[in-house]
Amino acid sequence: MPRTALIVGAGVGGLAAGIALRKAGWRVRVFERAAQARELGFALNLAPNAMAALRELGVAEPLLAEGARPGPIAEMRSAGGSLLRRVKMPAALERVPSVVALRPVLHGALMNALGPEALELSREAAGFDVQHAVPSLRFADGSTAAGDVIIGADGVASVLRRQLHPGEGPPRDSGYIAIRGVAYDAEHLLGDLGAVAYFAPGIESAVVRAGRHAIYWYMSLLADDLPRPIPAVGTVVEHVGASFDDQYRRIIQATRREDMRLEPLFDRDPIDNWASGPVTLLGDAAHPMLPHAGQGAAQALEDAVALGLVLAEDGDITAALRRYERVRAARTRRIVAQARRIASVTTTRNRVLGWMRNAGVRLVPASAMMSAFYLSDTRDPHHELRS
Repeated sequence: MPRTALIVGAGVGGLAAGIALRKAGWRVRVFERAAQARELGFALNLAPNAMAALRELGVAEPLLAEGARPGPIAEMRSAGGSLLRRVKMPAALERVPSVVALRPVLHGALMNALGPEALELSREAAGFDVQHAVPSLRFADGSTAAGDVIIGADGVASVLRRQLHPGEGPPRDSGYIAIRGVAYDAEHLLGDLGAVAYFAPGIESAVVRAGRHAIYWYMSLLADDLPRPIPAVGTVVEHVGASFDDQYRRIIQATRREDMRLEPLFDRDPIDNWASGPVTLLGDAAHPMLPHAGQGAAQALEDAVALGLVLAEDGDITAALRRYERVRAARTRRIVAQARRIASVTTTRNRVLGWMRNAGVRLVPASAMMSAFYLSDTRDPHHELRS
């Protein structure tokens, strides 16, 4: 009889964990509080380490087919359109694929690979219990489910993390606001460019191809620069976008209001001891990070692969989970810090930092500049877990 994994959350990390564990011989049950398992139509950067994880899970091909590869040319500009730099994407990106894809494409590929039989909708987790080393989930409707391991992939406001760390407090406001949008059937507006990044006092933004017929764009803003209460997303986009060049304005004007979203970004300090017993955390539940490093989904996918590796053999589940947490906490701590550093430089009103940012854009070699965002760490992040 295969062992049973109970996974809370049917986002990217939860679905990927289900695939990894089933490949490792586990029976998988994924619980999702929503009545439908779906992702809104925004996009994400799948750096080479994310694509490597997807290949290991067997779901890379749909992303390569439907997403957009970076390049060939990218520009960095001031908001008004003054060119800071025009670069050809490094050759390394041709050898090691990186993809920008719409979230529904990734979510759909993971759903198809996992299969509907593993997913249980309208099941809101309220907590867990462990009796005689046997873990069970409690749900808001009073029902329970027992298994051999529990994985909390329930996001930055994780119910499981709150039970595991009752004195930690809620996620804190990072001070940044993100606006994301997708313009469909507007790919011609980028011309020969794969992406354009913009920098202005207190603003970082970019537009990038996200498939054959979609352009993904985002704004990173300082929360203190917006009035309270924060206006509707369309009002903010119209106001901020007015200071950008014509190409940018045409792209955001081609975006329907229902295809853009504004949300405050929340943050937590990294912790080394994620969980205890036959319970662990994954993705944003374990290590939420600002999106400025482009690694949120990538690290959740890496977590999933790592869980599949440590739980592939019939051994001590608790010891395997602590090994997973030790390796993953060390890696994700560095990336959480990297994302904070990038945000502090790209989204700032500090004149000195702004000058340094623009000077770096002009002078730093393109390969080094792109490696921080696209290439990440090309070494195998799971080498410690494969032996």
